[in-house]
Amino acid sequence: MSGGPRTGHGVRVGGWTRFVTARPRLSLFVALLLTALAVVAGSGVADRLGSGGWQDPTAESTYATKALEREFPASQPNLLLLVDSGRATVDAPSVAAEAKRLTARLAAERGVTGVGSYWASGAPALKAKDGHEALIAARITGDEKTASETLDRLAPSYRGTHGPVEIRVGGPVAVQHEMQTTIREDLTRAEMIALPVTLVLLVMVFGSAIAALLPLGVGIVAILGTNAVLRGLTEFTDVSVFAMNLTTALGLGLAIDYALFIVRRFREELAKGAVPSPSSPAPSSREDVIGAIATTLRTAGRTVLFSSLTVAVSLAAMLLFPQYFLRSFAYAGIAVVLLAAAAALVLLPAALVLLGHRVNSLDLRRLFRRGRPAASADGAAWGRMAALVMRRAPVFAVATTVGLIVLGLPFLGVKFGTADDRQLPSGAESHVVQQHIRDGFPGSPGGALEVLAEGPATEAQYTAYKDRIAALPEVLRVDGPLAQGDSAYFTVLPKGEAVGDGAQRLVRELRSTQAPFDTAVTGTAAVLVDSKHAIADRLPWAAAFIAIVTLLLVFLLTGSVLIPIQAVLLNALSLTAMFGAVVWVFQDGHLSGLLGFTSPGSIETTLPVLMFCVAFGLSMDYGVFLLSRIKEEYDHTGDHREAVRFGLQRTGGLITAAAVILAVVMVAIGTSRVTNTKMLGLGIALAVLMDAMVVRSLLVPAVMRLTGRATWWAPGPLRRFHDRFGLSEGEAEPDGPRQADGREHDREHGREDDREHGKEGGREGDRERDKVEARG
Repeated sequence: MSGGPRTGHGVRVGGWTRFVTARPRLSLFVALLLTALAVVAGSGVADRLGSGGWQDPTAESTYATKALEREFPASQPNLLLLVDSGRATVDAPSVAAEAKRLTARLAAERGVTGVGSYWASGAPALKAKDGHEALIAARITGDEKTASETLDRLAPSYRGTHGPVEIRVGGPVAVQHEMQTTIREDLTRAEMIALPVTLVLLVMVFGSAIAALLPLGVGIVAILGTNAVLRGLTEFTDVSVFAMNLTTALGLGLAIDYALFIVRRFREELAKGAVPSPSSPAPSSREDVIGAIATTLRTAGRTVLFSSLTVAVSLAAMLLFPQYFLRSFAYAGIAVVLLAAAAALVLLPAALVLLGHRVNSLDLRRLFRRGRPAASADGAAWGRMAALVMRRAPVFAVATTVGLIVLGLPFLGVKFGTADDRQLPSGAESHVVQQHIRDGFPGSPGGALEVLAEGPATEAQYTAYKDRIAALPEVLRVDGPLAQGDSAYFTVLPKGEAVGDGAQRLVRELRSTQAPFDTAVTGTAAVLVDSKHAIADRLPWAAAFIAIVTLLLVFLLTGSVLIPIQAVLLNALSLTAMFGAVVWVFQDGHLSGLLGFTSPGSIETTLPVLMFCVAFGLSMDYGVFLLSRIKEEYDHTGDHREAVRFGLQRTGGLITAAAVILAVVMVAIGTSRVTNTKMLGLGIALAVLMDAMVVRSLLVPAVMRLTGRATWWAPGPLRRFHDRFGLSEGEAEPDGPRQADGREHDREHGREDDREHGKEGGREGDRERDKVEARG
């Protein structure tokens, strides 16, 4: 920022600073108005979100499912009434009469089609093996929202006791409805947990209650704005209800990260400006504040901008996948990241201008100090730890890498599956119904495969094709065909589990079986096969997109060729513990009793992709914070080792505090009763803590010590490219010595900390700065 007036200390106030500070009251009023409009625009968004989205809309199974829904509604029931006859059998006259009456009544309901039952068809698959339970099946028509409304209307009048029978409501539509309701309730509870705990932690970090409230305000603006964006998107595309959880988690977490970084740097710069140099008169209070804002935006502001872009890039990779479940997280994540950054870079500076030195007001920690002076808060312990790590760099690098790889080994045994009723609590009605069907009914009725046959065919051709299917080794039984015009379908029951390896092989065998007509296979196992193929087909492109754009952004920040490569590799390594824990806990079922979930024995196919994109983005978030401060110091000193020590000294505590706060938010999300949400919240919390406390604190300084000054190398053309287009936090001011912004003193003071184990300098300016920083 080369133009614009100057304040005291020679700090240039460029266009961006003038933009965000010229009319702070107007800026905050406009923000309040826009937030109020977002509340209105985003109201009712949860009711418009879907609970599906795991299928590839272009897959063969999706096509077959829609065709069967259209031509043969009874083949695709989404509503199941579990009829329990008590001590009598389901064939008892009184039970049969009541069941037939309920079946006829359901068939007459508006919005219901394809009604069938054991008592109408006599199909063995619809009768429990003990003879005391049987099923009434139907299809509720319409999209997810319409089907949910129909279920709300019907379920109360069918659920419960009807003469000699007891009815429970289940089926896919009931599972989806119950999942939406549960997620909505859990999200409200998570917010009630996260907000007060986060506020307490922020007060502990900042000391000042005023400063602690600022990050929460930024987070609330980001969350409400994203809800409005999602509400608008529902007019054009499907959006998953699970995206609401990411909105809350990232809205609070990233807003707090960005606000922590900016408020901390502002208070640091304000503390330095509190003691004028002997050659310069003391600036006015407003000049002091504007100068601190200018430096904060030039340094921490750029870091926030780069950080938000790296997180958004990781989340944008999910747009490459066809499943709207993943795309929904991209919509929500990109919106909340950009809104959080915008609020931190526009609204927060405006608030800081109005608050000025009052940002340090209401220091609640004074209540516990009892008059004792504040301890130095310049990060001496982090500086000493960085020095220790770099003295033993090979040991720390090898030990940390091996430890992370070992933690990730369980992921080698991952088994992929589909999301089903077991995502819900064990006591949820739709889960109970499906569990009764799995345990008590023959032939895995929920795992049948349907083969759609299209085109003119004779009865003999149908019979020959059926015989070929029946001869396949994984087939237990073939029913059908049921024909209508030039279309027909066969029901194929696989041996073993509904989505086991045998069932997936059977899908591929069915698709390769020759037929004199067009065929398409659907069913649970077919959906899984198609989902795995869609993920595998696009995963390399998504990984390449994340890697290439991240490499470019980090290069623009640092001007180094090696640092971007290190950042990508170390960030990926930091996620191993998360993936290992996901398999060990949620697939294998360890800690299921403690955490309160039912393990399906597999991991839903899209979850690892989602968790990688989110966790990688957050890891880069912390990586940018650390690297930007290291680069700033290296630009001023040219001392690689000292720059690494200084960077960790100045950001180690901040990154750890931000990670703990974000982990609290994610753990609150992880208290959800829906297993996928629990897995997402707890897994991301673990990844964030491992990244901040292990990778940033131990592995990064060790690796950068081993690479030495070569860390900053770049070939001539790339150096010139960076000089022209690169942006870094450490852009030097063209006028004034280093002492003007206190960096040289910070570096020397940091060295003194290493030698004297934290003794304070003798200058009055040091003590004044330490007192202010102790509150931050």
